[in-house]
Amino acid sequence: MTALSTTEPSAAPLPEAASASDAWWRGAVIYQIYPRSFLDTDGDGVGDLPGILEKLDYVADLGVEAVWLSPFFKSPMDDYGYDVADYRAVDPVFGALADFDAIIEKAHRLGLKIIIDQVYSHTSDQHEWFVESRQNRDNPKADWYVWADPKDDGSPPCNWQSVFGGGAWEWESRRQQYYLHNFLKSQPDLNVHNPAVQDALLDVAKFWLDRGVDGFRLDAINFAMHDPAFGDNPPAPRDGRPLTRPFDYQLHTRSQSHPDIPMFLERVRALTDAYDGIFTVAEVGGPEPMREMKEFTLGEKRLNSAYNFTFLYADKLDASRARSAVRAWGRVAGEGWPSWAFSNHDAPRAVSRWAAPADRDRAARLHAMALMTLRGNAFLYQGEELGLPQADIPFSALKDPEAIANWPLTLGRDGARTPMPWSSERANAGFSSGSPWLPVDPRHVDLAVERQAADPESMLHFVRRLIALRRTSPALRTGELKFIDADEPLLCFRRGSGDETLLCALNLGPDEIPLPADAMNVRRPLLACGLNHAGSRLIDRLPGYGGFIASLA
Repeated sequence: MTALSTTEPSAAPLPEAASASDAWWRGAVIYQIYPRSFLDTDGDGVGDLPGILEKLDYVADLGVEAVWLSPFFKSPMDDYGYDVADYRAVDPVFGALADFDAIIEKAHRLGLKIIIDQVYSHTSDQHEWFVESRQNRDNPKADWYVWADPKDDGSPPCNWQSVFGGGAWEWESRRQQYYLHNFLKSQPDLNVHNPAVQDALLDVAKFWLDRGVDGFRLDAINFAMHDPAFGDNPPAPRDGRPLTRPFDYQLHTRSQSHPDIPMFLERVRALTDAYDGIFTVAEVGGPEPMREMKEFTLGEKRLNSAYNFTFLYADKLDASRARSAVRAWGRVAGEGWPSWAFSNHDAPRAVSRWAAPADRDRAARLHAMALMTLRGNAFLYQGEELGLPQADIPFSALKDPEAIANWPLTLGRDGARTPMPWSSERANAGFSSGSPWLPVDPRHVDLAVERQAADPESMLHFVRRLIALRRTSPALRTGELKFIDADEPLLCFRRGSGDETLLCALNLGPDEIPLPADAMNVRRPLLACGLNHAGSRLIDRLPGYGGFIASLA
C-alpha cells in the first residue's frame, strides 16, 4: 500500500516568535542526530561534525525546525560521549570547534535551530574537576562530586544501585571514601547541590549559548541531585514488569529526584532567557515520571518542555497509552509543553517494537503520522524517516556497556545506533570509506536515502509530506486535541485552532477495523497512509496500520 496525498504543503519558513505561546519551538519537529553514526568524512569509521555539516541540506529538506545533536564533547567514550571529560571541547574523533561553528552558521542560514545535549548529573572520571576532587578531602573541588564515608564495616554508605548494573558506589583509596556513580563507575556524579558546581555548569551553558546554540536537552536531569543523608532506597513493588538489573528492584526516591532540582532549573532558565529564542527540554526517566516533568516545566521560570520514555520503551503502541500520555498535559494553567519521541539513541527502534517484520513498511508510516499529529513537539530520530528497523548486532560487535553487561536479557542501544544508510550503491551504505564502528545492517541498505529520494512513494517522501502539512497547519502545530470515542486499536481525535479543524484517524493494529460514526464523514483526506482510496467514496473503515488526516472546515 502506498500513501495517498491530495495536497503537497510547502515547508515555508515559520516567522520568528516573540512570546512563549507562539515561540518557534512550540509544536516544532526536532531531528535528532547521533554524530558517531550519521556520516564519516575521514574514513576512521566514526561519524563526525564535517559529516553533519555536509548533510544539513538533507535535514533542512525534511522540513524540520531544529536539530538535536547528541554529545560531541571530549570524552574517553566509555559511554560514547555521555561521559564528558571537557564540556567546552570537541572530541578529536568528531572534529574541532571550528567545525561546530560552521554547523551553526550553515544551520542558521538554512533556517534550522541547533540544540545540544548538556550532561549535568555526572562527568567522566577523566574530567579535570574529578581528577582534582579525588586527590584528598580538602582541595578546592573536594565537594564538587558526591563523596560519602563507608559504614563501620567498610561497606558503601547505602544501598543505591547503578543503572548499568551493580552498586552505585566506588571506593577511592586516596580519600578513604566512596563516590557515587548512577551510571558507569567512570561517570562520577556531580554534587549539584553545591552552588559552585551550579555556577560552573551555567558557565558551560553560557559558553555554548555565546557560540550560537538555540537550545539544550538536559540529559538525565532527574539524576542531578541526591539525598544528602544517604538514606536507603526502598524496594520497588512487584508489578509483573521484568527485573533485569539490581537497579530495577528499587524505588529511587533517595538517589535521584531531589526536590531542589527545580530550583537549579530556574537558574538555567534565567540564563537562557538572557538570549533570544532559546529552547530547553528535560529528559526524565523512571517508571512514574509525570510529577517531575510537570515540576521541571511549571510556569515561566523553569524549562520549556520535557519528555520521557512513555513511548520509547513501550512494547506496543496502543490507543489507551496515547490517550493517557496526551491527557496528562494541558490541564493546569502554567504547566509546560510536552515533547514526544518514539525512537532515539537509547531505545530499540519503534517499528521493531510495535510491528511484525511483514508489517513494518506500512506500520512505519502510520507511526510517523501518529508522532506528527499528537499535541506537543515531535522528536524524529535519524533513520526514522526511512523506516529503519532495529539492527541486529552480534555479541562480538557490541559496544554499548549496558547491552554487554545485561546480555541477552536486554536489546541494548547499539541496534538503534548503527550507521545511517545514505547509498545502496556504495560501501557501508555510503556512511564511511573505512570500517564502521558498528556494522551496517544489510536490511538498511535497501532503505538508503538515495534510493528513497528517487521514489516519490517512499517512506522518506511520506514523512516530508507529513512534516510539511504540520508546519502549515496551526491545528497540528499547537491546536487543541479532543479524542473521539473508539475501541482499540483505533485512535481518533480532532485537532483545532481558530477556524481550522482536522480529523485524525489512526489504526494502530494490523487488522482492518471500522471507523466510529464521528470519524466517517471523510471523502478526500489531506494525507493518508495505507488507503487505496480515490474519488468521493466515504471512508468507513481503516486497513491495518492505515490512517488519515482530513480537514473538517
